[in-house]
Amino acid sequence: MTIRVLICDELPVIGDGLRTLLDAVPDIDVIGTTDNGMEAIVLVRTQRPDVVVTDLNLRTISGLEMIRRVAKEDTPPNIVVFTESDADRTVSDVLHAGVSCLLGKDARPQELITAIQAAAAGQTVLAPSIAQRLVHWFRAQPQPQEALTHPGADELTTREREVVRMVARGMSTEEVARELVIGEATVRTHVYRVRTKLGVRDRAELVSLAYRTGLIQEDEPFGGDRVLAPAGARTR
Repeated sequence: MTIRVLICDELPVIGDGLRTLLDAVPDIDVIGTTDNGMEAIVLVRTQRPDVVVTDLNLRTISGLEMIRRVAKEDTPPNIVVFTESDADRTVSDVLHAGVSCLLGKDARPQELITAIQAAAAGQTVLAPSIAQRLVHWFRAQPQPQEALTHPGADELTTREREVVRMVARGMSTEEVARELVIGEATVRTHVYRVRTKLGVRDRAELVSLAYRTGLIQEDEPFGGDRVLAPAGARTR
């Protein structure tokens, strides 16, 4: 199937050069070139290209703004950004805008042709330097840890889970009792039952297990799902 391509570049010499290159490829049909962002949007609507190859520097509106507007069309084309800028902000902006492929202007002709064919097929191609930076960024992120499973955790009542969360947040027996409007002896009973069900010896082990089993999350706001008893009520 022939791939219909629109070329957008601020410099006509580059746009014409790309057209000459791509016209020699059997499965690519260049349907137009422009240096104007607004005109590019009109051509997308009237000519329905499969792929738009664009720089980020265009007249009237930027290539990035053109990409964002084109993305809102009923049947938007896939986008190949062909630009000199590979700054982190540029990479982030174009990827969030929905760009399929991102290449530097130092790319070899065959790399551009491959990117256009990949974009037409709904695939993604990134310049090697950009792909390497993304891999380094990914590897620098903390590796998520799966929550441990503990059979006793499923046996905890809603109130016991509530007490565990408060204890894990560092609240004393007195503070838990005051917050839940229950007696301190009742709090101690809940803690004892939780320790028995989970098989832990002390509060330190209880708090550690609470985090590792997902009973409480690292980023959970304090008291996020707490249900307080009415004033004066005694709850077990």
